[in-house]
Amino acid sequence: MPRELPLVDLHLAAGAVLGEVDGWRVPLRYGDLVAEHRAAREAAAIIDRSALGKAEVTGRDRAAFLQGMLTNDVKGLAGGQGCAAAFLDAHGRVMALLVVYALADRLWLELPSGLTEKTLQGLDHFLISEKAEFEAADERFAVIGVEGPGARALLEGLTGQPLDLTVHGHVEASIAGAPVRLIRRDEVGAPGFHCWTAPAHAPALWQALRGAGAAPAGHEALEVLRIEAGVPAYGRDVDETVIMPETRLEALVNYTKGCYIGQETVARVKYRGHVNRALSGLTLEGQRVPAAGARVMAEDKDVGRITSAAWSPTLGAPIALGYVRREHFEPGRAVAVRDGDASLPARVTALPFVRPSDQS
Repeated sequence: MPRELPLVDLHLAAGAVLGEVDGWRVPLRYGDLVAEHRAAREAAAIIDRSALGKAEVTGRDRAAFLQGMLTNDVKGLAGGQGCAAAFLDAHGRVMALLVVYALADRLWLELPSGLTEKTLQGLDHFLISEKAEFEAADERFAVIGVEGPGARALLEGLTGQPLDLTVHGHVEASIAGAPVRLIRRDEVGAPGFHCWTAPAHAPALWQALRGAGAAPAGHEALEVLRIEAGVPAYGRDVDETVIMPETRLEALVNYTKGCYIGQETVARVKYRGHVNRALSGLTLEGQRVPAAGARVMAEDKDVGRITSAAWSPTLGAPIALGYVRREHFEPGRAVAVRDGDASLPARVTALPFVRPSDQS
């Protein structure tokens, strides 16, 4: 049985169509996908992100231990700061994409939905004498995303405090009597925030955000926004078959911080080699959105595969993320996508598809 979100009753009352995603029953849409997408691009949209994996790390060695586990500089984080990172295996394959948030006496981990226990078990395997304790926190927090150019002003109006935060920076606040940690997250190519709160406070927070003018948006709109922003999703665009350099997520890797699991592979590709394939964007002709797994072809040769695809209201065309061989990396390169019995003309496209200046 899929797990239920804390706000399921409010979603149903708002007319949401629910469906199962990553083991959770989530709002797919509230009626008009294009309107939900437009709210996030032009104003402010709220999205229930409570299905995200969550964990808490305590103990005096928490930062030092994760410094040797993850690709980014965790030890350098001060309270109120955060960073995105990856957890790799010894061969550089991606076991998880995550975000680390530093609080005064603990670290929070934001993980892909459904991956909390597996990731914590993987980390615990390397824990020997370090003082670091990991606790799954999927049920302890609700997370509401606020996306769009109006997100900051809306939240500043509700909290009465300035939110001049860098990406992944966070601060404690109060909204409608609910204690909330506000985290700057520009994950869909536009200004945005995640609001972490206890599940008991989530209904008051959601209603306050709606009352301030934010429109609800579902998982389908979020997927379109994510793909337009060129952001890979773990379990769809990245998994354990992919090595870190193939993701092109350079911002998640610190090349000067010292050793971590999988570093040898990452450094070897960076300084002495190259990857044979990498995550790329594709813009297709026509109206058809290809299925995940569709093959990318060039001169009748198989040169890649699609991992995520959607119709982009911003561009008025189907777009996709996928892995393409290095001979076809150059933006503008003509290819075809073989989707079932159809061959769809396409061109390799630089990521992201949509930048903030492109939005109306």
